[in-house]
This record gives sequence, structure tokens and C-alpha cells, in this order.
Amino acid sequence: PQPFFSEVQGHRHDVKKESVRRTSQEETKDGEAMVTCAVNGFGRIGRLVFRYAWDDPLLDIVHVNDLCSVESAAYLIKYDSVHGTWDKEVEVTPDGKGFTVDGKLVTFTQESDFNKVGYKEMNVELMMECTGKFLTVDKLEEYYTNCGCKRVVVSAPVKQKGALNVVLGCNHELLSDELKLVTNASCTTNCLAPVVRVIKENFGIKRGCITTIHDVTGTQTLVDMPNHKKSDLRRARSGMLNLCPTSTGSATAIIEIYPELKGKLNGLAVRVPLLNASLTDCVFEVNKEVTREEVNEALKKASEEGPLKGILGFETKPLVSTDYTNDTRSSVIDALSTQVIDKQMVKIYAWYDNECGYSKRMAELCNIVAAKYIANVEPSFKYE
Repeated sequence: PQPFFSEVQGHRHDVKKESVRRTSQEETKDGEAMVTCAVNGFGRIGRLVFRYAWDDPLLDIVHVNDLCSVESAAYLIKYDSVHGTWDKEVEVTPDGKGFTVDGKLVTFTQESDFNKVGYKEMNVELMMECTGKFLTVDKLEEYYTNCGCKRVVVSAPVKQKGALNVVLGCNHELLSDELKLVTNASCTTNCLAPVVRVIKENFGIKRGCITTIHDVTGTQTLVDMPNHKKSDLRRARSGMLNLCPTSTGSATAIIEIYPELKGKLNGLAVRVPLLNASLTDCVFEVNKEVTREEVNEALKKASEEGPLKGILGFETKPLVSTDYTNDTRSSVIDALSTQVIDKQMVKIYAWYDNECGYSKRMAELCNIVAAKYIANVEPSFKYE
């Protein structure tokens, strides 16, 4: 299997470093207390967020809740068909009430109602909500009122007042002490928003349309059969055999990040029979007359300096989708594919590992929230 990769300045490398020693809630690093965390929902994103957050010296993950068995949880956090085997030793505890990662205990429950887990008794301060199921402010506020959590970070957009949808590098300056509920938006929004930022700030956007060529996900079926997760009938057809046109909320969700673009962007998705690494086709009508070289230069500059460094990539090599598996950047421009039609229509391809890039950003967002609003220390990740 492929090794599990991590990020160094936006690029991938083999993880060879020793595991951070994590022994108790009271352990500190440089005199700073760790923030007690839990993960609710241990699917594709929940497990990758767990992997990335595990080595963060500020975050102490003590509990996982999911409907699967503890054996499945331990097995799937260790072994991943796409992202490779994790370089940690994972074992189910003899009593079956949790699993250990390099000897550190993570307790485990199988509650559909998170209020019954007992987070308050565990003194959980930060909740990593990764079920994709709880998407209303009223429901998520129960983490504070019933479970004793201080902050919640959600792995899906919540489009209601009282929640802040964050794309790091684009609107994270809106984080505040008053906003206890934040989300990491969606994977495609994380890919699209950096591109939109660069084009909007350099050339202005009149309108635009995007198509995301997106890998198969768990909302589709392996073989033709009724789909109980989505009402879209096309997702009931085999995800491993078909190109499947479907919806994406990423373009309209951009207004949560850039409200001034309301009504100016929309798009669709095409699900393809691949397991990883997606591509967003962005088409914008811009306010200025531009050239292909000017567009690429603006994108390249944004990838090298400022708040998008390490988030936005710029690639001039003729790469394909598998080359971006385990790339933790949110968005990587395929510079060879950039086009300008009639001076004001711009077409851009942006690659993204729709699992790793998104999960890495969520782990970073958890670090920022925990550092600034719970531990009162400087976060490890700054995009300025």
C-alpha cells in the first residue's frame, strides 16, 4: 500500500517522524495544556481528520463515537485502500471498549444520539463533528448545552445563522470568540474558494459556472440498487461503472464565503468511477480584459505568498489525477489547462484530493479554534 503522507509547506512527503507521546489530559508541551477532543462520526473524513489531528501536540483525542464496531474503527483507521497504512500501532483493547494508538487509549461508543455518549463526564472541550448528519444550529448547540463542549467544528457546511462556514486562506479572519460553532465548509468549496479569491481580487468576477469532476463517495451505490442516502436517482446506479451528473452545493456555498457573489455563481458535479483525486473546472467572466499569462501569473503568485501559501498550489507539469492522491493542499492549479476566450472569459482547472486536502484543513481549523478560544495560545497554523 501507499504510505500515508503529511504536509510540508503544501507538499506531500512520507511520514517517518516518531509519534508524539500522548499520555494524559494533563500532559503539556512547552507548558501548554492539551485540549481534550472527541470525534463523532468515523467515516472517510472522520478517520482522516483523526490521523492529521493525532500528531498535533495541542489536541488530545480521547474518544470516538460511530455506529460501526470498535473492531472496524480500529482496522479502518490503520488501513486505508486509498491513503495507505498509517504509521501507528492500532489495537483494540481487551475489553472491547476502545482502541489504542501507539499505546494511548481512545475510548469508543456506538450511540446514534450523541447526547448519550457522556462527553461531559469525559471533559471534552472540542468536538470534531464528522457524521455529516447534524447540520442545524439547534441540534449542534446540544453539544454545548447537554455535552459540556466549548467549541464544535463540523465537517460539512451549516447554512444557518449562528454557524460560520470557514475556508482557511479565504475568510478565517472572521473567526471570533463569540462564534462557538464553525464548519470547514465542503471539500469542493475548499478547492473553489481560493481560485475565486485570486480571480475576484485581481480581475473581478461578473459571473461564473463550475463543474466538479468528483470521485465516487459513500452516497452512491457500488451496484445498481435503491439508494437510501440521497433522493437523486442517478446515485442509485453503479458508482463504479457510470459517469453520473449530479448536484454540487459548492458554487452557491461560495456566497457563505464571499456574499458579494450571490446569484453570480452556480455549477454541477459529475461523479466518476475513481476513488480519489478530483478536478474542478472553473469558468468565469471577468471585469477586465486579461491574457492566459496574466491569469496564471496571478494564481502562481498567490500560491507562493500571502494567505493562500500552502493552501493553493500551482503546477506546470502534465500531471494526472493519481499524482494528487495524498496531496494536502486544498486546490492545485493545472497551469497547462488555463484558457482565456475573447479576453474576458477565463477557464481554469483545479485539482484536489477531495479527502486529504479537506481533512488536513479541518485538522488545522481545529488547532486554530482550540488554540485561540480554549487554550489561549498561538495556533500552529497561520495563513496571513
